[in-house]
Amino acid sequence: MTDRFDVVAIGNAIVDVFASVPDAFLEEHGIGRGIMNLVDKERSSALYAAMPPAREVSGGSAANTVAGAAAIGASAAFIGKVRDDQLGQIFAHDLRAQGVHFDGPITPADSDAETSVSMIMVSPDGERSMNTYLGASVDLVPEDLDEALLGRADWLYLEGYLFDTPEAKAAYARAIAATKNGGGKASITVSDPFCVDRHRDDFRRLISEEMDLLFANRDEILSLYQTDDLETALSQVSGDVDLAAITLSDQGAVIVRGAERIRVPAKPVSVVDTTGAGDLFAGGVLAGLAKGADLETCAKMGCAAAGEIISHIGARPEADLRQIIAAL
Repeated sequence: MTDRFDVVAIGNAIVDVFASVPDAFLEEHGIGRGIMNLVDKERSSALYAAMPPAREVSGGSAANTVAGAAAIGASAAFIGKVRDDQLGQIFAHDLRAQGVHFDGPITPADSDAETSVSMIMVSPDGERSMNTYLGASVDLVPEDLDEALLGRADWLYLEGYLFDTPEAKAAYARAIAATKNGGGKASITVSDPFCVDRHRDDFRRLISEEMDLLFANRDEILSLYQTDDLETALSQVSGDVDLAAITLSDQGAVIVRGAERIRVPAKPVSVVDTTGAGDLFAGGVLAGLAKGADLETCAKMGCAAAGEIISHIGARPEADLRQIIAAL
Protein backbone atom coordinates (compact mmCIF):
# COMPACT_ATOMS: atom_id res chain seq x y z
CA MET A 1 0.00 0.00 0.00
CA THR A 2 1.26 3.49 -0.86
CA ASP A 3 2.56 5.65 2.00
CA ARG A 4 0.59 8.67 0.76
CA PHE A 5 -2.44 9.24 -1.44
CA ASP A 6 -2.56 12.10 -3.90
CA VAL A 7 -6.34 12.37 -3.41
CA VAL A 8 -8.79 10.93 -0.90
CA ALA A 9 -12.44 11.70 -1.68
CA ILE A 10 -15.57 11.41 0.44
CA GLY A 11 -19.02 11.31 -1.14
CA ASN A 12 -22.09 9.37 -2.11
CA ALA A 13 -21.41 5.84 -3.36
CA ILE A 14 -23.90 5.52 -6.22
CA VAL A 15 -24.55 3.18 -9.10
CA ASP A 16 -25.74 5.16 -12.15
CA VAL A 17 -28.38 3.75 -14.49
CA PHE A 18 -28.30 5.55 -17.86
CA ALA A 19 -30.98 5.66 -20.54
CA SER A 20 -31.44 7.87 -23.60
CA VAL A 21 -34.90 9.46 -23.59
CA PRO A 22 -36.81 12.13 -25.51
CA ASP A 23 -37.64 15.29 -23.61
CA ALA A 24 -41.29 14.21 -23.68
CA PHE A 25 -40.35 11.37 -21.31
CA LEU A 26 -39.19 13.94 -18.75
CA GLU A 27 -42.45 15.85 -19.03
CA GLU A 28 -44.55 12.68 -18.82
CA HIS A 29 -42.85 11.57 -15.62
CA GLY A 30 -42.45 14.98 -13.97
CA ILE A 31 -38.64 14.99 -14.11
CA GLY A 32 -36.83 18.32 -13.80
CA ARG A 33 -34.57 18.73 -16.83
CA GLY A 34 -30.84 19.17 -16.27
CA ILE A 35 -30.86 18.91 -12.48
CA MET A 36 -30.48 16.31 -9.77
CA ASN A 37 -33.88 15.26 -8.43
CA LEU A 38 -33.90 13.40 -5.09
CA VAL A 39 -36.36 10.50 -5.01
CA ASP A 40 -37.42 7.94 -2.42
CA LYS A 41 -37.21 4.16 -2.81
CA GLU A 42 -40.74 3.86 -4.23
CA ARG A 43 -40.27 6.65 -6.80
CA SER A 44 -36.92 5.12 -7.74
CA SER A 45 -38.52 1.75 -8.42
CA ALA A 46 -41.31 3.33 -10.49
CA LEU A 47 -38.92 5.33 -12.65
CA TYR A 48 -36.69 2.31 -13.19
CA ALA A 49 -39.70 0.33 -14.41
CA ALA A 50 -40.66 3.11 -16.84
CA MET A 51 -37.17 3.59 -18.30
CA PRO A 52 -36.23 2.28 -21.73
CA PRO A 53 -33.27 -0.15 -21.96
CA ALA A 54 -30.55 1.12 -19.66
CA ARG A 55 -26.89 0.72 -18.81
CA GLU A 56 -25.47 0.42 -15.27
CA VAL A 57 -22.20 2.20 -14.45
CA SER A 58 -20.79 2.85 -10.99
CA GLY A 59 -20.87 6.55 -10.28
CA GLY A 60 -21.24 9.15 -7.56
CA SER A 61 -19.71 12.60 -8.02
CA ALA A 62 -16.63 12.29 -5.79
CA ALA A 63 -16.09 8.66 -6.81
CA ASN A 64 -16.05 9.76 -10.45
CA THR A 65 -13.45 12.37 -9.57
CA VAL A 66 -11.02 9.94 -7.95
CA ALA A 67 -11.62 7.40 -10.73
CA GLY A 68 -10.58 10.10 -13.19
CA ALA A 69 -7.58 11.13 -11.12
CA ALA A 70 -6.47 7.49 -10.88
CA ALA A 71 -6.87 7.07 -14.65
CA ILE A 72 -4.46 9.97 -15.11
CA GLY A 73 -1.95 8.36 -12.75
CA ALA A 74 -2.72 9.79 -9.32
CA SER A 75 -2.89 7.55 -6.26
CA ALA A 76 -6.45 7.78 -4.99
CA ALA A 77 -8.82 6.47 -2.33
CA PHE A 78 -12.54 6.84 -1.74
CA ILE A 79 -14.70 6.79 1.39
CA GLY A 80 -18.42 6.24 0.88
CA LYS A 81 -21.11 3.98 2.28
CA VAL A 82 -22.74 1.07 0.43
CA ARG A 83 -24.94 -1.82 1.56
CA ASP A 84 -23.84 -5.43 1.33
CA ASP A 85 -26.01 -6.03 -1.75
CA GLN A 86 -25.55 -6.54 -5.47
CA LEU A 87 -25.26 -2.85 -6.32
CA GLY A 88 -22.81 -2.36 -3.45
CA GLN A 89 -20.63 -5.14 -4.82
CA ILE A 90 -20.81 -3.67 -8.32
CA PHE A 91 -19.78 -0.26 -7.00
CA ALA A 92 -16.81 -1.63 -5.04
CA HIS A 93 -15.59 -3.82 -7.90
CA ASP A 94 -15.76 -1.04 -10.48
CA LEU A 95 -13.93 1.48 -8.32
CA ARG A 96 -11.16 -0.91 -7.33
CA ALA A 97 -10.79 -2.05 -10.94
CA GLN A 98 -10.03 1.56 -11.84
CA GLY A 99 -7.18 1.65 -9.36
CA VAL A 100 -8.90 3.41 -6.47
CA HIS A 101 -8.47 2.15 -2.90
CA PHE A 102 -11.91 1.44 -1.41
CA ASP A 103 -12.84 -0.34 1.83
CA GLY A 104 -16.38 0.90 2.43
CA PRO A 105 -17.83 1.38 5.01
CA ILE A 106 -20.44 -1.30 4.31
CA THR A 107 -23.83 -1.61 5.99
CA PRO A 108 -25.28 -5.11 6.61
CA ALA A 109 -27.38 -6.83 3.95
CA ASP A 110 -30.45 -6.75 6.20
CA SER A 111 -30.40 -2.96 6.69
CA ASP A 112 -33.37 -1.04 5.29
CA ALA A 113 -31.42 1.42 3.12
CA GLU A 114 -30.13 -0.07 -0.11
CA THR A 115 -27.02 0.98 -2.01
CA SER A 116 -27.68 4.34 -3.64
CA VAL A 117 -28.78 4.46 -7.26
CA SER A 118 -29.22 7.34 -9.72
CA MET A 119 -31.39 6.96 -12.81
CA ILE A 120 -29.95 9.35 -15.38
CA MET A 121 -32.12 10.34 -18.30
CA VAL A 122 -29.98 11.58 -21.19
CA SER A 123 -31.78 13.98 -23.55
CA PRO A 124 -31.04 14.12 -27.30
CA ASP A 125 -28.76 17.16 -26.78
CA GLY A 126 -26.70 15.30 -24.14
CA GLU A 127 -28.24 17.08 -21.14
CA ARG A 128 -28.74 14.75 -18.17
CA SER A 129 -31.53 14.73 -15.63
CA MET A 130 -30.67 12.74 -12.52
CA ASN A 131 -33.17 10.99 -10.27
CA THR A 132 -31.25 9.86 -7.23
CA TYR A 133 -32.21 7.54 -4.40
CA LEU A 134 -29.53 8.24 -1.81
CA GLY A 135 -30.12 5.12 0.26
CA ALA A 136 -27.20 3.90 2.35
CA SER A 137 -24.76 6.60 1.25
CA VAL A 138 -26.32 9.33 3.40
CA ASP A 139 -25.86 7.24 6.55
CA LEU A 140 -22.17 8.16 6.69
CA VAL A 141 -21.21 9.17 10.24
CA PRO A 142 -17.91 10.39 11.73
CA GLU A 143 -17.17 6.93 13.15
CA ASP A 144 -17.15 5.53 9.60
CA LEU A 145 -14.03 7.49 8.68
CA ASP A 146 -10.59 5.93 8.43
CA GLU A 147 -8.62 8.77 9.99
CA ALA A 148 -5.28 7.02 9.42
CA LEU A 149 -6.04 6.92 5.69
CA LEU A 150 -7.14 10.57 5.69
CA GLY A 151 -3.92 11.51 7.43
CA ARG A 152 -2.04 10.18 4.41
CA ALA A 153 -3.90 12.35 1.88
CA ASP A 154 -2.16 15.17 0.06
CA TRP A 155 -5.59 16.40 -1.05
CA LEU A 156 -8.99 15.76 0.51
CA TYR A 157 -11.92 16.16 -1.88
CA LEU A 158 -15.41 16.62 -0.42
CA GLU A 159 -18.71 16.29 -2.27
CA GLY A 160 -21.35 18.93 -1.58
CA TYR A 161 -24.18 16.48 -2.30
CA LEU A 162 -23.40 14.65 0.95
CA PHE A 163 -23.80 17.77 3.08
CA ASP A 164 -27.48 17.36 3.90
CA THR A 165 -27.29 15.62 7.30
CA PRO A 166 -25.74 16.80 10.59
CA GLU A 167 -23.84 13.50 10.76
CA ALA A 168 -22.26 14.09 7.34
CA LYS A 169 -21.28 17.64 8.30
CA ALA A 170 -19.63 16.28 11.44
CA ALA A 171 -17.88 13.63 9.34
CA TYR A 172 -16.56 16.32 7.01
CA ALA A 173 -15.21 18.33 9.94
CA ARG A 174 -13.41 15.25 11.25
CA ALA A 175 -12.05 14.44 7.80
CA ILE A 176 -10.70 17.96 7.31
CA ALA A 177 -8.97 17.87 10.68
CA ALA A 178 -7.43 14.43 10.03
CA THR A 179 -6.18 15.48 6.60
CA LYS A 180 -4.66 18.73 7.77
CA ASN A 181 -3.09 17.08 10.81
CA GLY A 182 -1.36 14.78 8.33
CA GLY A 183 -0.05 17.71 6.29
CA GLY A 184 -2.67 17.61 3.52
CA LYS A 185 -4.97 20.21 1.99
CA ALA A 186 -8.76 20.29 1.62
CA SER A 187 -11.00 20.92 -1.38
CA ILE A 188 -14.74 20.82 -1.97
CA THR A 189 -17.20 20.87 -4.85
CA VAL A 190 -20.52 22.56 -4.11
CA SER A 191 -22.11 20.07 -6.55
CA ASP A 192 -25.36 21.72 -7.68
CA PRO A 193 -27.14 25.12 -7.54
CA PHE A 194 -29.95 23.57 -5.49
CA CYS A 195 -27.34 22.17 -3.11
CA VAL A 196 -25.91 25.69 -2.80
CA ASP A 197 -29.39 27.05 -2.05
CA ARG A 198 -29.77 24.57 0.81
CA HIS A 199 -26.35 25.17 2.35
CA ARG A 200 -25.13 28.57 1.19
CA ASP A 201 -24.18 29.92 4.62
CA ASP A 202 -22.47 26.69 5.68
CA PHE A 203 -20.64 26.44 2.36
CA ARG A 204 -19.45 30.04 2.57
CA ARG A 205 -18.13 29.48 6.08
CA LEU A 206 -16.47 26.19 5.18
CA ILE A 207 -14.85 27.63 2.05
CA SER A 208 -13.45 30.69 3.79
CA GLU A 209 -12.34 28.97 6.99
CA GLU A 210 -11.32 25.43 6.04
CA MET A 211 -10.83 24.99 2.28
CA ASP A 212 -7.71 25.42 0.16
CA LEU A 213 -9.49 24.83 -3.16
CA LEU A 214 -13.08 25.26 -4.38
CA PHE A 215 -14.63 23.58 -7.42
CA ALA A 216 -17.85 24.95 -8.93
CA ASN A 217 -19.51 25.63 -12.26
CA ARG A 218 -20.85 28.98 -13.45
CA ASP A 219 -24.37 28.50 -12.07
CA GLU A 220 -23.05 27.30 -8.70
CA ILE A 221 -20.58 30.14 -8.18
CA LEU A 222 -23.26 32.71 -9.12
CA SER A 223 -25.67 31.12 -6.65
CA LEU A 224 -23.02 30.90 -3.95
CA TYR A 225 -22.43 34.67 -4.08
CA GLN A 226 -26.00 35.57 -5.08
CA THR A 227 -25.07 37.58 -8.14
CA ASP A 228 -25.79 37.46 -11.88
CA ASP A 229 -22.31 38.69 -12.80
CA LEU A 230 -19.50 36.14 -13.13
CA GLU A 231 -16.69 38.63 -12.56
CA THR A 232 -18.32 39.77 -9.33
CA ALA A 233 -18.51 36.18 -8.13
CA LEU A 234 -14.88 35.52 -9.12
CA SER A 235 -13.76 38.62 -7.26
CA GLN A 236 -15.61 37.51 -4.14
CA VAL A 237 -14.36 33.94 -4.21
CA SER A 238 -10.78 35.15 -4.63
CA GLY A 239 -11.04 36.72 -1.17
CA ASP A 240 -12.45 33.56 0.42
CA VAL A 241 -10.15 30.77 -0.76
CA ASP A 242 -6.61 30.41 -2.09
CA LEU A 243 -7.69 28.63 -5.28
CA ALA A 244 -11.00 28.31 -7.12
CA ALA A 245 -11.46 26.20 -10.25
CA ILE A 246 -14.62 27.19 -12.12
CA THR A 247 -16.02 25.38 -15.16
CA LEU A 248 -17.77 27.47 -17.80
CA SER A 249 -19.39 24.79 -19.97
CA ASP A 250 -18.39 25.22 -23.64
CA GLN A 251 -16.34 28.30 -22.64
CA GLY A 252 -13.79 26.13 -20.84
CA ALA A 253 -12.69 26.95 -17.32
CA VAL A 254 -11.01 29.58 -15.19
CA ILE A 255 -8.75 29.13 -12.19
CA VAL A 256 -8.76 32.00 -9.72
CA ARG A 257 -5.81 32.75 -7.43
CA GLY A 258 -6.11 36.17 -5.84
CA ALA A 259 -6.25 38.73 -8.65
CA GLU A 260 -4.94 36.17 -11.15
CA ARG A 261 -7.32 34.60 -13.71
CA ILE A 262 -6.09 31.60 -15.69
CA ARG A 263 -8.52 30.80 -18.51
CA VAL A 264 -8.37 27.74 -20.74
CA PRO A 265 -10.73 26.73 -23.57
CA ALA A 266 -12.94 23.68 -23.58
CA LYS A 267 -11.79 20.71 -25.64
CA PRO A 268 -13.96 20.60 -28.79
CA VAL A 269 -15.88 17.32 -28.82
CA SER A 270 -19.23 16.01 -29.93
CA VAL A 271 -21.34 16.04 -26.77
CA VAL A 272 -23.11 12.76 -26.05
CA ASP A 273 -23.74 12.98 -22.29
CA THR A 274 -22.68 15.77 -19.91
CA THR A 275 -22.82 13.52 -16.83
CA GLY A 276 -19.60 13.75 -14.86
CA ALA A 277 -18.02 16.66 -16.74
CA GLY A 278 -17.40 18.66 -13.56
CA ASP A 279 -16.32 15.53 -11.69
CA LEU A 280 -13.65 14.68 -14.26
CA PHE A 281 -12.54 18.30 -14.50
CA ALA A 282 -11.85 18.16 -10.76
CA GLY A 283 -10.03 14.84 -11.18
CA GLY A 284 -7.78 16.34 -13.84
CA VAL A 285 -7.00 19.44 -11.78
CA LEU A 286 -6.25 17.43 -8.65
CA ALA A 287 -4.04 14.99 -10.58
CA GLY A 288 -2.18 17.96 -12.03
CA LEU A 289 -1.66 19.52 -8.61
CA ALA A 290 -0.42 16.17 -7.30
CA LYS A 291 2.13 16.04 -10.13
CA GLY A 292 3.32 19.58 -9.37
CA ALA A 293 1.98 21.01 -12.64
CA ASP A 294 1.44 24.75 -13.02
CA LEU A 295 -2.12 26.01 -12.76
CA GLU A 296 -2.65 26.48 -16.49
CA THR A 297 -1.61 22.88 -17.11
CA CYS A 298 -3.87 21.72 -14.28
CA ALA A 299 -6.82 23.52 -15.90
CA LYS A 300 -5.98 22.02 -19.30
CA MET A 301 -5.82 18.56 -17.73
CA GLY A 302 -9.23 19.13 -16.19
CA CYS A 303 -10.75 20.27 -19.49
CA ALA A 304 -9.21 17.33 -21.35
CA ALA A 305 -10.64 14.85 -18.84
CA ALA A 306 -14.05 16.55 -19.00
CA GLY A 307 -13.93 16.48 -22.79
CA GLU A 308 -13.36 12.74 -22.80
CA ILE A 309 -16.23 12.06 -20.41
CA ILE A 310 -18.86 14.04 -22.33
CA SER A 311 -18.02 12.20 -25.55
CA HIS A 312 -19.77 9.01 -24.39
CA ILE A 313 -22.47 7.69 -22.05
CA GLY A 314 -21.31 7.31 -18.46
CA ALA A 315 -19.16 9.25 -16.01
CA ARG A 316 -16.12 6.99 -15.93
CA PRO A 317 -13.28 7.27 -18.50
CA GLU A 318 -13.34 4.95 -21.51
CA ALA A 319 -10.35 6.33 -23.43
CA ASP A 320 -6.77 6.45 -22.11
CA LEU A 321 -6.66 9.71 -20.16
CA ARG A 322 -2.89 9.50 -19.71
CA GLN A 323 -2.44 9.43 -23.47
CA ILE A 324 -4.91 12.29 -23.97
CA ILE A 325 -3.18 14.47 -21.38
CA ALA A 326 0.30 13.57 -22.62
CA ALA A 327 -0.70 15.08 -25.96
CA LEU A 328 -1.64 18.46 -24.46
